[in-house]
Amino acid sequence: MSKTLKRKGPSVSRAGRFAGMTRLSGGTFLMGSEDFYDDERPVRPMTVQSFWMDETPVTNAQFGRFVQATGHVTFAEVAPDPADYPGMDPALAVPGSIVFAPPSHSVPLDGAPSWWQIIPGANWRRPTGPGSSIDGLGRHPVVHVGHGDALAYAAWAGKALPTEAEWELAARGGLEGQSYAWGPELHPGGRRMAKIWQGLFPWHNDAPAGMERTSPVKSYPANGHGLYDMIGNVWEWTVDDYDRETGHGDTPGCCGGSVSASAIRRKVVKGGSHLCAPEYCQRYRPAARWPQPTDTTTTHMGFRCVIRL
Repeated sequence: MSKTLKRKGPSVSRAGRFAGMTRLSGGTFLMGSEDFYDDERPVRPMTVQSFWMDETPVTNAQFGRFVQATGHVTFAEVAPDPADYPGMDPALAVPGSIVFAPPSHSVPLDGAPSWWQIIPGANWRRPTGPGSSIDGLGRHPVVHVGHGDALAYAAWAGKALPTEAEWELAARGGLEGQSYAWGPELHPGGRRMAKIWQGLFPWHNDAPAGMERTSPVKSYPANGHGLYDMIGNVWEWTVDDYDRETGHGDTPGCCGGSVSASAIRRKVVKGGSHLCAPEYCQRYRPAARWPQPTDTTTTHMGFRCVIRL
């Protein structure tokens, strides 16, 4: 379980709370989609109040300052208790996290995904496991953060995690009824608008050097609200519970396990990631959502924060 050590002194100055954030006016918008996955239906009006939102996902550099100031230990850095997982082999109760491990050849895309591995020692400091590091990745989104880790960072920063509705309003960038955050086409004029999969998923990666997984924040255009990386790069936690009634067994397991695979409490995550691909996981859209267990961390899960007015 993640924990934060209390230390003296303020976490972030009041003036600094709004640095790197954008103010969004509240209002009513059409949330959801009828065109893709069942759990996005129905399209319905949703009203939110005005709020501020981080321009980008929280980066490794920002999360590192939080850890240095508080002594926080993330979920992935703590060994699981076998008592919490009946039938678990105690020998496997070691700290670690789930890492995308691309195959070397084409594999079937139906059925259980074969490109995930639980790697002992993988965490936010070592994104692909022992021997890896975040050196040179300070501007990349932090990954391998659990829901509790995101809440702890937000509290330290004097912020909060967004609701699903706040997140979707922000992601739409002022556009209504559009499939994508920038309009009706995935690649308008052939231009890539977000960090999603390039190549043939999951084995052939055509991304530029240094961007085979995540990319530095602000590598792609901002949306209409001046927000970056709302789509792709990393999934982002929200505070909302995923409604178990809306889960469907045929939902692709592109994001680390099937919808019905866990009885653990699940939260809605939004935005898709660098692993979303047209041929498999079309969740690079504002309406898209995924049920992420709160006890699960992965190599493509991050977050950003809000301040409500």
